[in-house]
Amino acid sequence: MALGSSAPEILLSVLETVGGLGTCPGELGASTIVGSAAFNLLVISAVSIYAVSAENDTDPDRDDTVEVGIKKIYDMGVFSITAFSSVFAYIWLYLCLLDQKVSLTEAWLTLSFFFILVIMAFAADKYKASQT
Repeated sequence: MALGSSAPEILLSVLETVGGLGTCPGELGASTIVGSAAFNLLVISAVSIYAVSAENDTDPDRDDTVEVGIKKIYDMGVFSITAFSSVFAYIWLYLCLLDQKVSLTEAWLTLSFFFILVIMAFAADKYKASQT
């Protein structure tokens, strides 16, 4: 979902970077990606929270142990990894941009953090599945 809604910003950033190789990068790429990530994190979360209201909860297969309008997170492992990674991403972005430059090491670390997140979430999901 996040990749799909951020695809235009990512493509704009790539086009701006490739079109201006060897020159000072513009602010369009980083600004649109950070803005889109903030939108994904805040607005999509808010809409999701609104969607679980009692008026919208008409699922016939819902869990009867939980009150109407309340959703329960059954897999706290993956949720915790994702929540921590979201906060860490903004802290990492701040640290990377303190000197107004992104080094090659910071870029490779940022890319590797994505794969670490995917592997950790997958492992937590598999661990949870093996416990049931």
